Amino acid sequence: MAIGLSEEHEALRESVSGWAERNIPSEVVRAAIAAEGEERPGFWSGLADQGLLGLHIPEEHGGSGYGLLETAVAVEALGERVAPGPYVPTVFASAAILASDGKAHAELLPGLADGTLTGAVALSGSITGTRGEDGALTVTGAAGTVLGGALADVLVLPVSTDRGEEWVAVDASAATVTPVRSLDITRGVAKVEFDAATVPAGRVLDGLQGPDVLNLAAILLGAEAAGVASWCVTAAAEYAKVRVQFGRPIGQFQGVKHKAARMLVALEQARATVWDATRAAEWRVSGAGAAAGAGQELAYAAAIAGVVAPDAAVQCAKDAVQIFGGIGYTYEHDVHLYYRRALTLRALLGSSAEWAESVASLALSGVTREMEIELPEDAAALRESVRAEIAEIAKLEGQEQKRALAEGGFVMSHLPRPWGRDAKPLEQVLIFQELKAAKVRLPQMIIGAWVVPSIAMYGTTEQQERFLPKTLSGEMMWCQLFSEPGAGSDLAALQMKAEKVEGGWKLNGQKIWTSVAHIAEWGICIARNSSEGSKHEGITYFLVDMKAPGVTVRPLTEMTGENLFNEVFLDDVFVPDELVVGEVGQGWKVARNTLSNERVSLSSGSGGTGASVPDLLGLAGRLGRELTPAERQEVARVVCEGHSINALGLRVTLKQLTGGEPGADASVRKLVSTSHAQHVSECAVGLLGASAVVAADMKLGDPGYWNRAVLATRAMTIYGGTTEVQLNIIGERMLGLPRDPEPGK
Repeated sequence: MAIGLSEEHEALRESVSGWAERNIPSEVVRAAIAAEGEERPGFWSGLADQGLLGLHIPEEHGGSGYGLLETAVAVEALGERVAPGPYVPTVFASAAILASDGKAHAELLPGLADGTLTGAVALSGSITGTRGEDGALTVTGAAGTVLGGALADVLVLPVSTDRGEEWVAVDASAATVTPVRSLDITRGVAKVEFDAATVPAGRVLDGLQGPDVLNLAAILLGAEAAGVASWCVTAAAEYAKVRVQFGRPIGQFQGVKHKAARMLVALEQARATVWDATRAAEWRVSGAGAAAGAGQELAYAAAIAGVVAPDAAVQCAKDAVQIFGGIGYTYEHDVHLYYRRALTLRALLGSSAEWAESVASLALSGVTREMEIELPEDAAALRESVRAEIAEIAKLEGQEQKRALAEGGFVMSHLPRPWGRDAKPLEQVLIFQELKAAKVRLPQMIIGAWVVPSIAMYGTTEQQERFLPKTLSGEMMWCQLFSEPGAGSDLAALQMKAEKVEGGWKLNGQKIWTSVAHIAEWGICIARNSSEGSKHEGITYFLVDMKAPGVTVRPLTEMTGENLFNEVFLDDVFVPDELVVGEVGQGWKVARNTLSNERVSLSSGSGGTGASVPDLLGLAGRLGRELTPAERQEVARVVCEGHSINALGLRVTLKQLTGGEPGADASVRKLVSTSHAQHVSECAVGLLGASAVVAADMKLGDPGYWNRAVLATRAMTIYGGTTEVQLNIIGERMLGLPRDPEPGK
């Protein structure tokens, strides 16, 4: 999945990628490196002919009239080719000019759109300007290092005047432009100096401010960083599939597989944050949400992209070099070109620490960004229907309300009727929104939320009617009898025996780490009825009465001092035939359904620990002191991670609303979410300092609360599939890396 999500964006990406593959092969890139001086590349007119220079420019000025997101899609695709030339500097310059009040639009935008003009932007400098009676500025001084400066016809840069910092668009011919040897050998940078050059009044970009330019930089350079990271992920994974060492592909070694999976995680986080910053920019440009502080939201989203995307590109490039090994360190291989560009992009944007400081300042002052979903116009009628039903349920109280929610199919609305509403993604979103608006809370099913889908799909009619209504209303408590001392992540290694007897089965064995078994009425249990075939065969899925003779529950004290976990012993426990779910010997298929719902549930929040970004920011506000620079950096890191998770979640939802598959976003979000609460609680304990020596107890105020959280969240990267197993899944299913060999083979 790329930055763009819609079918139109996917088509645009494919078109740009296809064009770039034909017109910017590696030979073209190498020729640009070998050239004595930087020139407009031979494919420059082709970029203009494809309309790629003016995607975001209004039609009245020669562009296509789309938006910044479309340009970001093209920038990412060209970044994957490490395209030489002034494409990114030019679209950056035209976007900055477009953000001004319009005096220079008609003069400059048409040329920048059709490729007759090239542009560049200086993000810093020490240029002063004196204003004449006609409003023109006389400017003197030097700009910071300018990407694409040597090829630019128009330079956009800041000038210090009597009115403070102003931005101007000045002809490059009025400056002394000196090419500087660039770290990125595929694309040049230059030093730009002025000595009493004149900037006409019409070239003073009124309305354009420094933060606007920085936001655009974070978006456009961030989009290119995502493209760089994308190539690195794909190239490294493809190489790891075919490079053989020690008798097998290196992608089969877990160290390499996990490195490649982590690269994909970083890439998808970069894409999600750049995508959301682009949405925030276009939201503000359209005028919508201005009263709600859209400007601060844009600054917040852009700053997060400024942290995440460049760092992702650098990390992915470093890891790609590592996976390619010796060949990746040679000049002949292309990977070093991507590493050079990633480092250059990060240097141009400014250090991650500077962007992180912006994130911390905004977050600590209360700025946040809600992930709002723009629903189609035809959703209005469905919303009114859902709202009317929920309004009636809201009049009820207590258990009566919970039963009504279950009977109405609202608890798990995606399930088929009568247990759900067979709701498509759009209706699911509407139900969530309307329940929240009506302040109606769904029943707490806990383990039951994993049980219901499996019984709804594989259970008999009698099983469904017996168990689902009370489970959906929260009246029936369940536990999960899956894990065993020798079968945790490798669940198919379970040893509990199921012996066929008259009228049913006898179960013998031990289960462990069983949450709420001490209070559960029923348990879902998998046991081995046959040892023949593969380890995934011969497993049957049972429903066990936790009060049945032979069931012994012994509490396990967790590191928090609490007793949520248990070990459960089953000694000749009889389970009648009618409590087998699915076919005998095919229980693994049913269990996988349960596990998939478990992993979605576990990755959807803080896992009941309360360790969330708002909680962390609340603690920071209660400390009664200023945070140190190091603490602010740590807070920013956690805020960025939380925001990326939210953006990934919104992307998954939007993809589903259009009938598409979530792709890598969903898998990445699951993985990142499991460790996020750990990072939040660890940051909080760090802020507490010496006061964090008190016992872990939610009753002891902040120190006790956060100490409990830091202990409790250690479980989140273990249960539901360990982080290492999840990385294997991402590496194998998303990147196509070879599976681990079977033991003994």
